[in-house]
This record gives sequence, structure tokens and C-alpha cells, in this order.
Amino acid sequence: MDEEARGWCPLLMDARTAAKALAISSRKLWAMTASGEIPHVRIGRSVRYPVFELQSWVNEHTEGNR
Repeated sequence: MDEEARGWCPLLMDARTAAKALAISSRKLWAMTASGEIPHVRIGRSVRYPVFELQSWVNEHTEGNR
């Protein structure tokens, strides 16, 4: 049984996975990361995107959600 099937969920996503989850290009994600517009974590030279913070960010930026 794999980890997700047991209810395990990763805390961080890599750029490719985050871009896919947000339905944007990797280039757009990098631009948003560089400008500080989107939540991200740097671990050494790696950049990762926190799953729960991205979900909150999407909720906060959803238009007509008030």
C-alpha cells in the first residue's frame, strides 16, 4: 500500500507539482515565487511549496468568495 493510500499527505511540493496543482506554467510559478507573491520555502538551494499554505492562498485570492 502506498503512502497516500494510507492517508499520508506531503507537506511540501516541488515546483512542477505545485504548478500543475495551480494549473499554471512553471515559468509563471517561478515569477510569482521571485516576487514573493506566493508562499514558498527555501531548503538550501531547493524551493518547495507548502501544500496547506497554497490552499489557503488560493482561498484568499478567490474572487467572489466573500
